[in-house]
Amino acid sequence: MGRELSLIIPTLNEKDNIQPLLKLLDETLSDIDWDVTFVDDDSKDGTIELIKELSAENIHIHFIHRIGKRGLSSACIEGLLTRSAPYLAIMDSDMQHDEKLLPAMLKCIKEENLDLVNGSRYLEGGGTTDWSAGRKWMSQSATKINKFVLKSHVTDPMSGFFMLRRSFFDSIVRNLSGVGFKILVDILASSGGKLKLKELPYQFKTRIHGDSKLDFMVLFEYGVLLAEKTFGDFLPVRFVLFLLVGALGAIFHLVLLACFYKSYGLDLLAAQIVTTSIVMLINYLLNNSFTYRDRRLHGTAFIIGLILFCLACSIGMIANIIIVKFLYEQNIQWWLSGLLGAIIGGVWNYAITSTFVWGKLIMKIHPKKI
Repeated sequence: MGRELSLIIPTLNEKDNIQPLLKLLDETLSDIDWDVTFVDDDSKDGTIELIKELSAENIHIHFIHRIGKRGLSSACIEGLLTRSAPYLAIMDSDMQHDEKLLPAMLKCIKEENLDLVNGSRYLEGGGTTDWSAGRKWMSQSATKINKFVLKSHVTDPMSGFFMLRRSFFDSIVRNLSGVGFKILVDILASSGGKLKLKELPYQFKTRIHGDSKLDFMVLFEYGVLLAEKTFGDFLPVRFVLFLLVGALGAIFHLVLLACFYKSYGLDLLAAQIVTTSIVMLINYLLNNSFTYRDRRLHGTAFIIGLILFCLACSIGMIANIIIVKFLYEQNIQWWLSGLLGAIIGGVWNYAITSTFVWGKLIMKIHPKKI
């Protein structure tokens, strides 16, 4: 007979928390048939090596070792797809989620025939410990935005600590985007409001080991997720991000072109060559960090990607320069000539690099990166 409850716990550099967390789970879930799957994004502190050792000794412990991938939401989805238990729970590995709430969650979801039970820090009886004013503001602001955009009345969509019914997950999994760090927001947005949900209060504990993963990029990806769920059916968010990067590139292009042409006295053709080369590098860095964050290239793959990006953009660069030279010779203003060249080059760059640099070619050369 299979497990009744499967826990999915994403990890990244949490070695010191793994064994203490497992001890707490053993004590709390002693009357429940459970197992746990750790999904590790290639930790560098020995986390995955420790989990592998523990897994060899305990059949209740499973793991997924992801290489070249990032993101809590996608990690949770991969973990959930590997388990067959009728009830599934998501929690963090840093021991800030109160594991003692798990039996109450399981009882609640079973007896009340719910789709999902969420742990809330903002219900009466719940709370946070030593959060800074800035972190409280960020969490509360994100919750308000979620309520406004998704018309959700969940008090703590940012919690990351919840339990759901297997059949419910199976019914929505193909609609999940897997973007960012807040999978519950993804689930709420993908359910179309058709889910039976209840929240239970809990106290968010203080982190003892390791560092918090909350930073600007978490908020950025949260915004991307909300945009994807709101407008994604009409206009892909990745395309919008690429356009924004291109717009920034165009601004940089004009500023640098003016600098080299007007201030440093280069002739227009030389200024355009230097400017285009610099902007090409800037666009690669921005796209790798933001537009393709979920496929972000590191190490060797980053260098290979840069080379492929430059090769692919070379044709666009040549076309850009030829167009600028032709337009300028037709007495078109220097700034308009440069802008039109940049736009045409940018369209080519998107069409080629989105298909090959972060797609087919890089997957062939470095398959673990996608």
